[in-house]
Amino acid sequence: QRDDAPTCAGFLAIACGSFHSVGLRNDGTVVIWGDSSNGQRNDAPTSAGFVAIACGVRHNVGLRNDGTEVTWGGIGRGQRDDAPTCAGFLAIACGSFHSVGLRNDGT
Repeated sequence: QRDDAPTCAGFLAIACGSFHSVGLRNDGTVVIWGDSSNGQRNDAPTSAGFVAIACGVRHNVGLRNDGTEVTWGGIGRGQRDDAPTCAGFLAIACGSFHSVGLRNDGT
């Protein structure tokens, strides 16, 4: 249980890493709380436009409404290396130390 967990309403989705959580609000913004000792909350996006979120152990991925991915958080095991910069993603997911995305062409 964390003292910094949000107490407001209006969440569409929630994802949990090992010691941090990310919430997707109905306005398309993300809220992060919990531990940041490995960068889980570093460089968190402050803009709106997110439609999905996912958490790994120490990193996070957000899917924007234009089909692009945004990554933030820990980089100790290459979680954010070579993150795609192109659009066309429909879904995202995270493993412990990796992320995947499904593109609109099925790849």
